[in-house]
Amino acid sequence: MSNNPLIDYTGLPPFSEIRPQHVQPAVEQLIAAGRKKIEQVLAQGDFSWKGLVAALDEEDERLGKAFGPAGHLNGVAQNPALRDAYNACLPLLSEYGTEVGQNEKLYAAYQALHDSAEYNTLNEAQKKDLENTLRDFRLSGVSLPPDKKAEYMEVAKKLSELTSTFSDNVLDATQSWRKHVTDESLLDGLPDVARAGAADRAKEENLNGWLLTLDFPSYYAVMCHSTNRELREEMYRAHVTRASDTGPDAGKYDNSAIMNEIIELRQQEAQLLGFSSYAEASLETKMARSTEEVVGFLNDLAVKAKPQAQQELAELRAFAAEQGAGDLQPWDLTFWSERLREARFSISEEELRPWFPAERVISGMFGIVEKVFGIDIRQRDGVDKWHKDVRFYDIVDTGGEVMASFYLDMYARTGKRGGAWMDDCLGRVRLKDGSLQKPVAYLTCNFAPPAGGKPGLLTHDEVVTLFHEFGHGLHHMLTEQEVSGVSGISGVAWDAVELPSQFMENWCWTEEGVAMLSAHYETGEPLPKDKLEKLLAAKNFQSAMAMLRQLEFSIFDMHIHSGLEGKTIAQVLDEVRDEVAVIKPPSFNRFQNSFSHIFAGGYAAGYYSYKWAEVLSADAWSKFEEEGVFNPETGRSFREKILARGGSKEPMELFIDFRGREPSVEPLLRHSGIAA
Repeated sequence: MSNNPLIDYTGLPPFSEIRPQHVQPAVEQLIAAGRKKIEQVLAQGDFSWKGLVAALDEEDERLGKAFGPAGHLNGVAQNPALRDAYNACLPLLSEYGTEVGQNEKLYAAYQALHDSAEYNTLNEAQKKDLENTLRDFRLSGVSLPPDKKAEYMEVAKKLSELTSTFSDNVLDATQSWRKHVTDESLLDGLPDVARAGAADRAKEENLNGWLLTLDFPSYYAVMCHSTNRELREEMYRAHVTRASDTGPDAGKYDNSAIMNEIIELRQQEAQLLGFSSYAEASLETKMARSTEEVVGFLNDLAVKAKPQAQQELAELRAFAAEQGAGDLQPWDLTFWSERLREARFSISEEELRPWFPAERVISGMFGIVEKVFGIDIRQRDGVDKWHKDVRFYDIVDTGGEVMASFYLDMYARTGKRGGAWMDDCLGRVRLKDGSLQKPVAYLTCNFAPPAGGKPGLLTHDEVVTLFHEFGHGLHHMLTEQEVSGVSGISGVAWDAVELPSQFMENWCWTEEGVAMLSAHYETGEPLPKDKLEKLLAAKNFQSAMAMLRQLEFSIFDMHIHSGLEGKTIAQVLDEVRDEVAVIKPPSFNRFQNSFSHIFAGGYAAGYYSYKWAEVLSADAWSKFEEEGVFNPETGRSFREKILARGGSKEPMELFIDFRGREPSVEPLLRHSGIAA
């Protein structure tokens, strides 16, 4: 056992012991150990599953267990020293990963296993893992001549640094802007929850009054509810110019040059591998077969959604005009959309908040998945965590055995990057000694924390977000695979990975589901029937406008990764908007400079996955609509045929196995309230 807490710890990560100075030494030591292990395996010449794959997987697991917690802390509890330590490791890991992927002797060893008699004795998961590994060798440039291999390695290393810098710039730009308010009249229209949160933020910094920030709960509350148009405009400008050449921090955290370099390097990487574009290369690991198929799919949805979106926008403009709003500007749209929703359905997100206290939502969500999937969820105390608000839970099977566990980190705070996500802490894998490592997940959100003496209260939209991330978590945790490369979400085609997450959202839109999720935080009374009916009636409010926005992002992503052809990134975005959008942002808008999903996350040339997987999830849900939303047989079928199988089989095969046929786009359009 090393005295470095990141090396060879047993069980869960020892978060309270991890310091920035532990990160790089642990990574360097384990990369060296990995290189040595590869040499040993190749020298021994035992190219069996156990001698080759299991031996090297175990070494990879050690490295992942060391760097994983450091990467997680960098996302949820960042400080300058940790950021530096994390970023220092990225080029080391990139270089090592590329070096392994380009090792011709190692590739030949895996190919020898694939061609051997033992291959026929491997199970489905082992065969799929081996096929994926051979494919990944090819996508790492294993067949390139030495000079091209070196070029590929430099490109990969540079990309890992640039994407991290992009993410850091977005975080810094978000956290650098704040507005200290001492005149309460500036806060007119803001809900109590938002005011209390702003007051608590001010107190934390020893300020009087209120502190508004660009963290999403604070920003969204202002855009949605502030009657002060100047305040909305000020915050809108700050938000849409983050990490750019304009706005309050013009040039300070500018991602413009970084984005260009990322796109150029990705194109260079793809061409080295013999692909015409990065988009084409990325589809090698996805369900979609070609960029034409993807763009055709997106354009077809846009054509179906646009007429309704134009109608929705016209209705919004007419309503705002009736209220004397004048010419609508971008900072007015969210505000007047919420007023229209209130007028049309006599319901608002804020009005519903008291009925969705975080505790009730969490217990209700657990109750739903327990009912549907036949599991039990129990909180466990005494676990080492990174913040006092974090909780830890075990998932227990019907026999009382712990199958999996997860951390739940619900609330926004300084040093935590925005958004919501699931990440794996440990994967389910059968170790070389025969023991089974159980899966553990991180579930992270950024909701407004408890404030002003009230508990955390969620909007219904935030309830949907929580279910989405928990769906990813269930995919990771309810896997029955024991091969690391296809366990949980590993090895799942990227455009199918959103299927379980979007599928889980559906329970938030059922009468039975909402009854389990809601209870007034003061009285405990259920959500009144009239409010429930209004909530469900409002489900598809401006759904076509929302769909077009997602399609705009997806088409833009595919276009910039298919080749800029002499255009700037901004020009491509403008062209896509001219074709698809019904709302054109102002010229100062720099949305792309903080589009972390494609410039810093895993969604490059894959943002379309949200819509692609939504077709699958809507069609999967239609089976529950037919057979009963709490039907345990249908739930067991989804668990066994989708969640349990992980990446062990092609997602289309799994879907057909569950649904009995190929997916149809009709349920998505129907669920979105868009005429086919």
